[in-house]
Formats: sequence, C-alpha cells, structure tokens
Amino acid sequence: MNRLKVVAAIIIHNNKVFATQRGYGEFKDSWEFPGGKIEPGETPQEALVREIREELDTEIIVGDLLETVEYDYPGFHLSMDCFLCAVQSGNLVLKEHEAARWLTVETLDKVDWLPADRSLIEIIRNILR
Repeated sequence: MNRLKVVAAIIIHNNKVFATQRGYGEFKDSWEFPGGKIEPGETPQEALVREIREELDTEIIVGDLLETVEYDYPGFHLSMDCFLCAVQSGNLVLKEHEAARWLTVETLDKVDWLPADRSLIEIIRNILR
C-alpha cells in the first residue's frame, strides 16, 4: 500500500479552530485541517509553513506536535503530523479550498470531516474548552 506523509495545521485563535473545505479531488467538499505533502529535504514544520503560505497566503508560527494520525484510506496509508499553530501575519485567503470556517467547541461537529481529520476532534474539543 502506498504511504503518504503529510502535515496539518491546527490553527487556533480566540478559542476557535480553522477548518477548510476541499475544493478538488476524490474528497471534494469534505472538511479538513489545512496542510499538505512534505517535499524531499523539508522538515514537517518547514512543509507546513510552505503549504499554508501557498494555500492560504498566510505566515504561521508552528508550535508543538499535537498528534500523528495514521489512517488507511482505500489505496493508500496516510501518516499526518498535526501541529498546533498560530497566525503570524496574513488573512487566510482561500486559494485552493472551497470554503473555510472558524469552529468553536459547539460547532466542531457541524462539518463533514475527512475520516483522518475526524480522529482529532475530541483532542481539539478539549483544547478549546
């Protein structure tokens, strides 16, 4: 099975977490934490800074590793390093995503999460409380 190594930004601000809706591909319209693939020679943190700059025109500060999610999708195994992040500068401009929302503890379950991202919801719920 193919193995895909990616990173995700858990961007938290004012007791809310930033979520994006995929605008392309097999999982179009599902919700996820923004991020992407790690390029050869990059650390996970460097990949995350680059991906958020490219996808959201925003500079972030990458904090602690929150969780590494391991998930088997049909056709590939996903290994996703999820880091707590904060916005350093920029306005989270959507370049590749269809929509975005700042979710609160009460609204975390109001979007259709990708299966791998769904596994983070309880952890994030505890952070936002």
